[in-house]
Amino acid sequence: MSEAEDKREQINYISVDSAPKRFAGAVSDWQAPKMLLLFTTLAVVQLWGINSDAATQIFPNRDYVFSPHEGRHAISIRIFLISFFVSFAAFSNGEARNRSLFGMDMTLTFLLGCTAFDLANAFAHRVLGVSFSLHFSAIASGLFGFAVYSFKLLERGHMPARIRIEHIPVSQMRAILRLGVTIAVAAIIAVWVGGMELKTVAVMRQWTLLGGIGPGVFLFLPVLFGQLYLLAIYDVLTAKTPAFTPPVSVIVPAHNESYIIKDTINAMDRAAVAYGGEVHILIMNNNSTDDTEEIARDTLAACKAAKGRVINVPKPGKSNALNAGLDACETEFLVRVDADTLVGEDNFKRAMPYFTNPDVGVVGGVPVPPGGALFDRARLLEVLVKHGFYSVAMGAVNGVVGIPGMFVVYRTHHPRYLGGFVEGMNGEDTDISLRIGELGFHSVVDPKIRYISEVPSSYSHMREQRMRWFRSIYHISSRCRDLIYGPNKTLRGKVILPYMLINSARRAMLVPLIIYGTLEWGLRFNPDSPILWQSIIAVTTGAPAIMAVAASLLNGVPKGILALPEYLIFRVLRAYFTLESMLSILIDEKGEDLERVIRLDLVPDKPIRVA
Repeated sequence: MSEAEDKREQINYISVDSAPKRFAGAVSDWQAPKMLLLFTTLAVVQLWGINSDAATQIFPNRDYVFSPHEGRHAISIRIFLISFFVSFAAFSNGEARNRSLFGMDMTLTFLLGCTAFDLANAFAHRVLGVSFSLHFSAIASGLFGFAVYSFKLLERGHMPARIRIEHIPVSQMRAILRLGVTIAVAAIIAVWVGGMELKTVAVMRQWTLLGGIGPGVFLFLPVLFGQLYLLAIYDVLTAKTPAFTPPVSVIVPAHNESYIIKDTINAMDRAAVAYGGEVHILIMNNNSTDDTEEIARDTLAACKAAKGRVINVPKPGKSNALNAGLDACETEFLVRVDADTLVGEDNFKRAMPYFTNPDVGVVGGVPVPPGGALFDRARLLEVLVKHGFYSVAMGAVNGVVGIPGMFVVYRTHHPRYLGGFVEGMNGEDTDISLRIGELGFHSVVDPKIRYISEVPSSYSHMREQRMRWFRSIYHISSRCRDLIYGPNKTLRGKVILPYMLINSARRAMLVPLIIYGTLEWGLRFNPDSPILWQSIIAVTTGAPAIMAVAASLLNGVPKGILALPEYLIFRVLRAYFTLESMLSILIDEKGEDLERVIRLDLVPDKPIRVA
C-alpha cells in the first residue's frame, strides 16, 4: 500500500461542488430514514385498507386499479408509488408549500395517467373482448411512475438553465443498422429461451437469481449489450492507430491534494517517458489551504520527461480551475486528469493515436481502484460493469454520453468552442463530452486504457462523492434538455438521457421497494399475492450479479468475482445515496415549462469540423 493510500482515511473532502448553492441544500443523516419511516407507515395503512372486505369490492385487484385485468400482480405497484411520492415530497428540500405542491403534482399526474390507461383497457375489454394482463399493467404503471418522478423533479427542482445545444448531423446508418440487428437478435434469443423448459432456469429461480422474472425478459438486455460490447471491441482492435505523439497539455485541478499530488505527477512523468512526445503538466492549484502548491512545484522540477508549472486559481470550484487550465493550454490536444488519479504508463501512448481519425473527439478509459480500503473491492466491480462494459458497448453505436473527468483527452479547440467547462453545477465532465458528441464527433472508451483513481475510504467521503455524482444527471438533463425536447432526433437526447433519468428514479426507489416487497410478503394482507422471498432478494442479486461476473471475465479481471458479495451490498448503499442525493435538490413553488423553446443564435462563424 502506498503512502497516498495510507492517508486516504484522513480525508474529509468537501468543496463548493459538493452542494452547489443554487441547486442543492443540506441533507441530514436522519432525513432519508425519516422519509423511509413515513413511507413504511403510508404503505402499511394503504395495504391494510385496500385489502379490507369493503375495499376489495371496489378494487378486486387489491391496488388502485379501475378496469378488468387478467391474472395477478406480484406487488401493488400503484400503492407503492403513491406512498413514495408523498413521503419523498414531505422530506425534500424546500418550503412546506413547495413540497406540498410537488407531492400533489406527482400523485395527481400519476393517478391521471393510470386512469387513462385503465379506461383504455376497459374500453378494449368491452368492445374487443380483450384486455391487458394485470402483470403488464403493473410494469407499465411502474415505468410511468419512474418517469413521473424524474420529470417532475426536473421540472420543479432548481436546475441549471436550458441552453441551445448545437447539433451537427452526421451519418448514423452504421449505428442504426447495428442497433437494429442487435435488438432483433436479442429479442429472438429472449423469446426462444423464454419458451423453453430449462432445468437451469429452475435452478436460477431456486438460487434467487431470477426472482419472479421470466428468463426471456431477463436475457434481453444482457444479450443486447453483449453484442454491442463485442462490436465495440472489434472497433478498438481494427482501429488504425499509427504512432502519433503530438505535444499535449495535461490540466490537473487540485484542491488540498498534498497527500497524493506527488504520486499523481510522478505517474504522469512515467507516462510521458513511454509516450515520447512533449507533455506539459498544468497543476491548477484551486484555493488549497495545505502545501499542495509547494509539493507540486518541487515534484515538477524533478520530472524526467514532462515539463510543467503550477497556476494558482483562487476562485473555488473545479470548473474554475479547469477553465483557467483551458485558457493556459498552448497545445492542440488537452488531457484532463483528476488530482487523485495515477495514470498508467501507456495511457498517453495508447490514447493519442485515436485522434489520427478526424471523427474522434473524446477518448477515455477505465478507472480502477488502488485497493486496500473499505469500498475498493466493490468499486472494482462497479467500474468493470459501468465503464468496462456498458460504456464500451455504447461506443459501438456512438451512444456514449459522458466520459469521466478522471482521465479524458479532448481536442483543445472543442471545449473552447463550446465556451469551456460549465461552472456552478455538477457533471461538467459529462456535459462537455455530451456536447462534443452532438457536434458529430465520436467518443471512444478503450478498455485497455486503465488508470488508478482514488476511492473514498470513509462513509462520509463516499456519501459526499455519490451525492455529487447522482445529482449530476439532473443538472445535465436540465442544462441539455434541448436534446430531449428539441427537434433533433439523436440517440443521446431521445433515448439515452430519458433512460438515465428513469434509471435514476429506479435506483432512488430501490431501498423503498425492498421495504415494500418485504411488507407485502411478510404481512400477507393479500393472500393471492404470488410474491416470494426469492423475488425480494433477486432485486439486488439477480441480474446485477450475473452482469458483474460477465464484466469481470470480459475485462480479464476474474479476481473481481471474489468481491461479488461486497458489490451487491454496495449497490444497495449506492441506491440509498441516490435517494439522499435526490432529497438534496431544492424544490421550487412553480414548475418550469421544460418544453419551452429558447431562441438563441449560437451558430458558429465557421463549421466546427474545419481544422
